[in-house]
Amino acid sequence: MTWQRVVIVGAGHAGGTAAALLRQYGHERPITLIGDEPIPPYQRPPLSKAWLKGEADADSLALKPPEFYPENGIDFRPGVSAVSLDRTDKLVRLSDGSNVAYDLLILATGARAIPLPVEGNALSGIHFLRTAADAEALKAQIGPGRTLAVIGGGYVGLEVAASARALGAQVIVLEREERILARVASRPLSDFFTDCHRQHGVAFELGCSVVGFQGSGGQVTGVQLADGRVIACDAAVVGVGAHPNDELAKDAGLECARGVVVDLDARSVTDPDVFAIGDVAHRPMPIYERMFRMESVPNALEQAKQAASAITGRPRPPGECPWQWSDQYDAKLQIAGYAFDVDEIVVRGDPADGRFAVFHLKGGQLQSVEAVNAPPEFMMGKQLILSRRRVDKTKLADPAVSMRDVADTSPETVR
Repeated sequence: MTWQRVVIVGAGHAGGTAAALLRQYGHERPITLIGDEPIPPYQRPPLSKAWLKGEADADSLALKPPEFYPENGIDFRPGVSAVSLDRTDKLVRLSDGSNVAYDLLILATGARAIPLPVEGNALSGIHFLRTAADAEALKAQIGPGRTLAVIGGGYVGLEVAASARALGAQVIVLEREERILARVASRPLSDFFTDCHRQHGVAFELGCSVVGFQGSGGQVTGVQLADGRVIACDAAVVGVGAHPNDELAKDAGLECARGVVVDLDARSVTDPDVFAIGDVAHRPMPIYERMFRMESVPNALEQAKQAASAITGRPRPPGECPWQWSDQYDAKLQIAGYAFDVDEIVVRGDPADGRFAVFHLKGGQLQSVEAVNAPPEFMMGKQLILSRRRVDKTKLADPAVSMRDVADTSPETVR
């Protein structure tokens, strides 16, 4: 039904890509793209890396040049947010007091950083990293002679730590678990990145709890721990997770489960005229026979394709293996799949050599692979995850056996 008016709420990677794909796929009717930031859609992963180091800006990271939107008949409205949805009259009410009518609606509202509910959390110098404005504010406070406290040893926090060290700042990472990446990565990977960061001068406080921030003149000067110690700093960045911006959907009566529940077309299970894509979507994962909310650029792109295909009457795109990446110093980490219900891991290569892969298995099937400077393991791992074939663990663990041979000699599919 290509005659329908499409409104996209959220101009991040998912929303911006959906708008472009709709035109690419032949949608000729009006498209309105609503974004609460003052700039057009841009790539977000470089914020913690190239942007902080001064190697990128809004122009270089833009998904499309500014003229793309008017030239393609896309009504891009920056600096305005949606405040409510009227699904009966099919209206989006905006923060500037205007309304936008839709026939089909795409929610691409993303996720927001979770703040620490502790004393002093409103002091200046405490940062999050979700937007270009966040990155610009943080960049101004890190450099030689400065100390940055990174609260949360997840991927974003570690990328910020690496960038801050490249800029000459002292860095200390504070993590409540006994190892970094504890909730998202295997122990071999955690150990590798801990050693890597320590070699670059990053200090760690593991198994600690932050109970407050101290400051002077409204500026943060330290992070207070539960054991009474205060970690001095000139700035802090908090990276303890994100929450989907699904309040708009909830208030409109759409089914949510820490994200808007959608089907394989990225269509809301509540309202067939509403789609949700990217970080705000709780989507099916057929590979694992479950629902899940993913925060990654590949997921945003895949769901933008799903929604644009459904809207323009194209065949549903084939399912993809979820993946993500992280760059820290000279280590390029590529992760395929998710380590759901894993009963065994196989390490291929030696982490001490800076090139290795950790394979996560369930009943002989590959669920996920963490590959550090190991593109063949990552690429073939994606194929094995999608195929659901059992893997020869002996050959998988042997770097002398090529990954192509591992795949070619894997037993038949389980189902």
